[in-house]
Amino acid sequence: MSFTFKENMKRLPLIAVLFALSCFATAQRLPELAVPESYKLTLTPNFDKDNFTGDETIRIRVLKTTSQIVLNAAEINFQDVTIASSSTRQRANIRLDKEKGMATLVVDKPLQPGTATIEARYTGILNNELRGFYLGKEGSGKKYAVTQFEATDARRAFPSFDEPAYKATFDVSVIADKGQTAISNGKIISDTPGPVEEKHTVRFATTPKMSSYLVAIAVGDFEYVEGSADGIPIRIYGPPGSKQYSTYALKVGEQCMKYFNQYFGIRYPFEKLDMIGLPDFSAGAMENTALITYREVILQLDDKHASVGLHKEIATVIAHEMAHQWFGDLVTMKWWDDIWLNEGFATWMENKAVAAWKPEWNLNLDDVRETGSALNVDSLQNTRPVHQPVETPAQIQELFDGIAYGKAAAVLRMLEAYLGAENFRAGVNAYLKQHAYANATADDFWSALAAVSKKPVDRVMPTFVKQPGAPMVFLKAKCAGNSATVTLWQKRYFYDRALFNSGSNPELWQVPVCMKEGPSPTSAKAQDKCELLTKKEESFVLPGCAPWVLANAGAAGYYRSGYDPEMMRAMAHDVQHDLTPAERIMLLSDAWASVRVGQQQIGDYLALAEGLRADRNRAVMAQLTNQLEYIGEYLVTDGDRESYQLWVRRLLAPIAKELGWQPRAGDSDELKSLRARVMHTLGYTGRDPDVLIEARKLTEQAFESPTSVDRTIAATALSLAAMNGDASLYDRIFDHLKKASTPEEYYLYLQTLSRFSDPKLLQRTLEYALTPSVRSQDALGIISRVMENPAGARLAWDFVRSHWPEIEKIGTGFMSGEVVEATGAFCDAGLGEEVKDFFSSHKVPTAERTLKQSLERMNYCVDLKSQQGSKLASWLEQHGASAGE
Repeated sequence: MSFTFKENMKRLPLIAVLFALSCFATAQRLPELAVPESYKLTLTPNFDKDNFTGDETIRIRVLKTTSQIVLNAAEINFQDVTIASSSTRQRANIRLDKEKGMATLVVDKPLQPGTATIEARYTGILNNELRGFYLGKEGSGKKYAVTQFEATDARRAFPSFDEPAYKATFDVSVIADKGQTAISNGKIISDTPGPVEEKHTVRFATTPKMSSYLVAIAVGDFEYVEGSADGIPIRIYGPPGSKQYSTYALKVGEQCMKYFNQYFGIRYPFEKLDMIGLPDFSAGAMENTALITYREVILQLDDKHASVGLHKEIATVIAHEMAHQWFGDLVTMKWWDDIWLNEGFATWMENKAVAAWKPEWNLNLDDVRETGSALNVDSLQNTRPVHQPVETPAQIQELFDGIAYGKAAAVLRMLEAYLGAENFRAGVNAYLKQHAYANATADDFWSALAAVSKKPVDRVMPTFVKQPGAPMVFLKAKCAGNSATVTLWQKRYFYDRALFNSGSNPELWQVPVCMKEGPSPTSAKAQDKCELLTKKEESFVLPGCAPWVLANAGAAGYYRSGYDPEMMRAMAHDVQHDLTPAERIMLLSDAWASVRVGQQQIGDYLALAEGLRADRNRAVMAQLTNQLEYIGEYLVTDGDRESYQLWVRRLLAPIAKELGWQPRAGDSDELKSLRARVMHTLGYTGRDPDVLIEARKLTEQAFESPTSVDRTIAATALSLAAMNGDASLYDRIFDHLKKASTPEEYYLYLQTLSRFSDPKLLQRTLEYALTPSVRSQDALGIISRVMENPAGARLAWDFVRSHWPEIEKIGTGFMSGEVVEATGAFCDAGLGEEVKDFFSSHKVPTAERTLKQSLERMNYCVDLKSQQGSKLASWLEQHGASAGE
């Protein structure tokens, strides 16, 4: 499953946004009485009554003598249930446990070990909660029905053994209204009229063995484009009018299919691949076997005019979900505590597959930035281990976070670098072949890698997977002749300065560390050396004597690096010439981590930024400018603001002058993205008057002729124009929102509504979010973006508190977590206390850890401001005029 939507379409939703699940408070594992072998399922949606009927036969294997069989079922109204065993058929009495989502089927005569058959007729609800078998509406208002089952919502569509280890085959049929399309995991093997007039019955081929959460059904008015790759038919579905926007996704799907067939050495294991874009969908996408579901905006786009960011996002999300077809669908984790195997692997693989097709996008650098993001989450006291024991749906829900996706992927990247790409690939393929159509654990995975590579993967991986946090690896070098003794020591990194600086850090990692010496009199070229750090402190000898040694050569390691100020200044001097773009990104991340805990001064970070004034790499500048914006938002005081803005302008204005606002013939996608990033920071943080004037001009041009403005820069222009915009501009944006012709254009204008500074206009945005005009999946994202806007933080927080019952109703639990997460953008002790008090009496069970993390982020921001604010002011006074010189 995917949650990210990067670049210009942020928070749609972000990686920490979770999908819809019920919030039971007690354990709900099924007793080991029987296992399913096959399901035969017929569903009939009724769009007049917003419900459906189900007719189900489950062939089971009874494991022990028992008078009862326990299934998962939620919001199911049973009409009749029988169990047949040997020559006996018995009507079952049904005991429902709504809290646990279980149905116990009780028979008079005990069932003996062996084969039995459960037959059930029932009705269910086509709900509006974006989970289970739910109701959606296309733009015209016409209804469709679709499923979203991960993690524990298959039970809302059919009684089932709704746990991933209970794999079985599925024979699915759908009775749909005449003229409607029905899609499922299998190929259509028949489509016949009836059983009544105005209906038709679509029957699908039997699936391979699969987990219940991967079953998928979609019924509605859909159209498609089709193609194939390696003989596998591929279709891209969407609502009426979407066909013209589906060709790019088809092209990506075909490329990824070829890549994965080759990489895994296992041909795509299913008969066909369908992908469908849906207007109403809670997550980014879901990897249902052979029928992947997406939010419409992350599948369909105007290929000619869409932004670079959306092109990249759609490509990587498709690659992510397709990678799951092998890693997650073909081989599935036994229980949710190993969900990181699914999500971490797919996250690691997504950029690899797309990079083989689009190397010019430099997605390996985005990987490094994502490693930094994961390290940020892991710097919190309230992080969690990658492998986290869970029992209830609420606990399972919280596993779909930056740790399961970002950290797991980063650790896998480190492991691939440690083992070598071919050894890693061979281990992955051995694991897939051994466990195909079955379930596996993390131990199975790294045992396969250890067996192939002959390296201690089974000792390295548990230190990163089974304990929380990440190490900071400190480096000190001492020269002796033509060699240097490098001492490495490790300790857990916390944003909390007291915890970080305390002596009680018992955690120990086995860290693959690669070091790189800078140029020296004996070697003009930087040298690399890799070692496995297995102790708290170890020393190694390097063959040169350089003024600096980089502790994360290649930027593949999942750890922070710590240097003394003298070495940091030496690296800053050589950063542009002797470090790769990936290493520059990681150095910026590490330097800021040192500032956070007082190991470096903020002036040293800004000096490092000045050392990058000639850098024109898109990813490096994105890393830098994001941090400059953070400093401008949270650490600069009103008294220093003008000096900081001047410094930012002098640092970035030369780049902006080179790039200009308008794309030129032959501009690469990287250059277009760089332009948008630099202009945003110049306008937003630097308040450059020329940039702000040009942003307003481009906004006017976009109003008059949307396709005449490069969509990649359009988001920047609109955002900057809104910052100082008045009611007239707001009304025009709102008008274009209602007339948007593509999903991307709609979200571009929708998100701009949260970027204004005028409280009256932001209040309008907040009120609009709770109207029926806004889809439930988008409502809390709008409110959250206003909360993250410094001009709207207090206003939005007051709005949240006064409208909490409505927010809870829209969010049905999980999306309320998005608002909880957004409070982490506050940098005010008073607001922090209000957040803590409010949620102590307004519990959000699915966001308990998210709340703790948000409170931490607020506290650390306040602490950082008190720690570095005066030092920033002093540095600006001494250096504020020198950035561009």
